Formats: sequence, structure tokens, C-alpha cells
Amino acid sequence: MKVLISTDIEGVAGVYHPEQTRQGNPEYERARLLMAQEANAAIAGAFDAGATEVLVNDSHGGFRNMPPDVLDARARVVQGKPRYLSMVAGVEEGVDAVCMVGYHSRAQGRGILAHTINSFAFAGIALGGQELGEAGLYGALAGEYGAPVVMGSGDDVFIAENRPLFPHATFVETKKATGFSSGVSLSPEQSRRAIRAGVEEALAARANARPLVFEGPQTVTLRTQSTALADLFCQWPAFERVDGVTVRFTAPTVEAAVRMLNCCSAMSSMLR
Repeated sequence: MKVLISTDIEGVAGVYHPEQTRQGNPEYERARLLMAQEANAAIAGAFDAGATEVLVNDSHGGFRNMPPDVLDARARVVQGKPRYLSMVAGVEEGVDAVCMVGYHSRAQGRGILAHTINSFAFAGIALGGQELGEAGLYGALAGEYGAPVVMGSGDDVFIAENRPLFPHATFVETKKATGFSSGVSLSPEQSRRAIRAGVEEALAARANARPLVFEGPQTVTLRTQSTALADLFCQWPAFERVDGVTVRFTAPTVEAAVRMLNCCSAMSSMLR
């Protein structure tokens, strides 16, 4: 059994504020260790369940947050960018299950540090009219490779948004959101115990899980955070302008859609 663990930071127990997610300050240095410790808990849970191989994907920001020497030596680590499959890079190796640790709710949701891919650029993303956050987008990308999402951890809003997409998954609530930068969290120790047990439980029941599949070409609607960003993205001939801040394009697969969105994310840096 080969398992991919995709680890973000905003859903980690004890993380509430943007400062904790950005390099260059002591708050981030502590948060990145909390992120790595939750990843280790998930790795341990996977091996407890009988995994023979585990990949752990560093899926936040520049994709090089977790110190490799802190991570469980039994796992292989996916870090650095750019990479085509982004938050689920490693799924192309033929994994049997995906676990999403430390994830968060979608842009303009009510969860802690809610956003989708790029908080500066993107106000909302929909595939075929269905609004999705990172878990939905990357869960569907993993689905194109035949890999089901079997487990997710994060705040209560993240879970409520994504349970309908992954009805057979095991979810671990690490904290309750009371605002964008506030909540009530488990202790890191409690969170790690719950994640380890949740991953083991999820993998034991993985026969019931099904990949999230969006069939056929994908119509993607992207709401931007400003008119200037919509102007910029519509330099790409494949994009259609819907209104002042909304653009639309069609992609042949979810993978193509995600890669185009990540290109837009990178393009947006010129307007910062």
C-alpha cells in the first residue's frame, strides 16, 4: 500500500494568523515545526495501517517548509516548486490513497485563514459551476490518477465544506473557527494523536473510498480579487472575460485546469 500525505499549514492545530504562515519571522519557524509534527503523525498512522511506502508532500507556499531532518525517516519527501501536480505531486507514482493534513476552507469561506491557492489573486474558483477549495481541486486531480482522498484534517469549516465531496473519508477536526484569525484548537499533542488514529482508521477502510472524478472538459470560473488581475489573466487568449473581476476558461482535464490556475497564480506576482 502506497500512501501520499499532502500537508498544508493553515489547518494545523495552533495556527491562526497569517504571520505564522510566512517565512522570515519566529512565529513561522514555530508553525513549520508544528506542520512537520502533524505530518509525522500522519506518516506513523499510515505505517500503523500497513503502508509499505509513504510520500509526504510539502504543500504550503514555496513548498519547502518542513525541515527534512525533522520528518519521519521512513517517508520520502516531495518539496520545492514549480511542479506540475503541485499539492498532490507524487500521485503520479501510483498511490493507493491520499491523506490531506493541515488543510483549510476555501476562499471567502468562514474558516481560519481561508483561501484558495493564492489569497492575493483568487476570490473563488468553480469547476462546472461547483465552487471548490484546494481540497476539492486537488482531490479531483488525484482522482484523475485513480487515487481517492481517504482522510483530511483541519478546522470545522474545512470539514463541513469537504465532507460532501469525500463522503467515505475520515475527518479530524483540529480546531473550531471563530473568525479568519481566531479559533479554539486542540493542543498540538492531542491533534497529533487524533491525526495518527484518523489516518490508520481511514486506511483500514480505504476499500470503501472512491476517487473524486469530474468527467470531461472542465469549464473553470475564476473570480479574481481585483479588476487589474482579471485584466492580467485575460492576456491569455484562452480566457474569456465574464465581468469586471470574473474570467472563464475551458480545460480538457482537471490537471490542465489546475496547471492553468497555478500559472495565473504565478502571473499575479507582477501586480503585488
